[in-house]
Amino acid sequence: MTVFRSPEDVPEGFGPSVVAIGKFDGVHAGHRAIIERAQVDAADRGARVVAVTFDRNPLALLRPEICPPSLIGVTQQIRLLAETGVDAVLILTFDEALAQLSPRAFVARVLQPLGTRAVLVGGDFRFGVGGVGTPETLRELGEEFGFRVDVIDDVRAVDEGRRVSSTWIRELLAAGDVERAARLLGRAPSVWGEVVHGLKRGRELGFPTANLSADLEGFVPADGVYAGWLVDEESGLRPGVRYPAAISVGTNPTFGDVPVRQVEAYVLDETDLDLYGHRVDVQFVERVRGMAAFDSIDQLTTQMADDVRRVREALT
Repeated sequence: MTVFRSPEDVPEGFGPSVVAIGKFDGVHAGHRAIIERAQVDAADRGARVVAVTFDRNPLALLRPEICPPSLIGVTQQIRLLAETGVDAVLILTFDEALAQLSPRAFVARVLQPLGTRAVLVGGDFRFGVGGVGTPETLRELGEEFGFRVDVIDDVRAVDEGRRVSSTWIRELLAAGDVERAARLLGRAPSVWGEVVHGLKRGRELGFPTANLSADLEGFVPADGVYAGWLVDEESGLRPGVRYPAAISVGTNPTFGDVPVRQVEAYVLDETDLDLYGHRVDVQFVERVRGMAAFDSIDQLTTQMADDVRRVREALT
């Protein structure tokens, strides 16, 4: 998959393309429905499939006071879009210059270089300065620039009838419900970041953990202990190796000396695994329990042993 960081990076003569536009925060089931439709359309036309997205939620610039936290970062987004099978991704830097483009200027700058023949968007798609552009605006511009516009219906949950959205997934993760979030995402929710040195307290207790840097990518679920997987993307001869893990999220209330929430993963049955400096993906499968403070080290280690047992059961 080719990654373009600007329309200027698109080579002359690129195309024809079927373009899916969106924030793609989470690359959830609703996003994949748009991409899958684009792939069918592209196969019929003999065209490339291009996902056009942004390096941040536009609200981060336009209305930062109401901008929600992102489900994934740019690194995760690129990987997840690649897994859908698109041919290219154009990541637009959402800055003042882009925000001030008129709808027509947006089409000329972003879509024309891609050799766009069809565009797919969701019904709530807005573009251009002040969000004045709607799917109908895009259709009108398509007549001028030579592309068709399809608006893809929302994907809704069968039982609840609720629209699959990043907002809903954030709500589930904030409540620690990683299992339901996974059903909407079509994958286990995860965070991605570098393994850094911590207080090494887990090693002292017999459960050495890989601590993720505070500047990780992804939405961290509610405090607690989770069953999941640690995927080491930089494991030398075995890139992408996946380890079963007991994952802790929180501030370590028993000791009270961790000032910010942290994610740390104990790889089951591994006591000498060196992951420092590695970029890893930590995937949440099931919540085992909430976070709690313990009166003694013995109580804590007994609980940790039981956590590991329950994690092992959840992953088998």
